[in-house]
Amino acid sequence: MTWATWATWPLRLIGFLVWFAREVVVSNVAILRDNLTAGQDSTPGIARFRSACRTEAEITALASFVTLTPGTLTLGVIRDGDDQDDGGSSEPWTLVVHGMYADDADALRAVLTDMETRMLRAFRRKGLPS
Repeated sequence: MTWATWATWPLRLIGFLVWFAREVVVSNVAILRDNLTAGQDSTPGIARFRSACRTEAEITALASFVTLTPGTLTLGVIRDGDDQDDGGSSEPWTLVVHGMYADDADALRAVLTDMETRMLRAFRRKGLPS
């Protein structure tokens, strides 16, 4: 049913953008609450996240969405297996991400996996394989 996946692509894209807008608002509220109240609720940490992105456009979009979400920052993108990225490698990418509100690296990776899955399902016209 290739036509069905192509037909739902605009709806999946809009759904992702609505979900992302909600995540930005929720993250902003958490940071605002943390800044306006006594004490510090943040648990900052850095994690490496091996991505399922296949193209440079996908990894760039994911890194941008991570950085646009308050409380997270993409520190770098590494092409696994390459010392120098020539753009022609088929090796997967790894994001190095700083998160302010993750209990540990695995919790941050779980959040990133959810974001990546939603983004790839929305951006790829044929969706993700089940």
